[in-house]
Amino acid sequence: MVSTAVKITRKGQVTIPKEIREKLNSNTIYFEVENDIVMVKPVRDAAGSLSEYAGNAKPGISVKQMKDKAWEEAVREKNGKKSS
Repeated sequence: MVSTAVKITRKGQVTIPKEIREKLNSNTIYFEVENDIVMVKPVRDAAGSLSEYAGNAKPGISVKQMKDKAWEEAVREKNGKKSS
């Protein structure tokens, strides 16, 4: 188990230590909070969600909008919720 203390900035930001980032093996994370325990978990399925939308580009929809929708879908899938 790896644990370390880090400072939270006024903007609510923290730096994840290199050793932990390497163990997560992902550049995207999500947080789960249960009681007083905060868990940081890697998001590994975002690329799959993004590729699903790449082939379905629609005129007038920006890449950012497609990316945002894909992220929403990845989070829903991770949380076990159906998409709207």
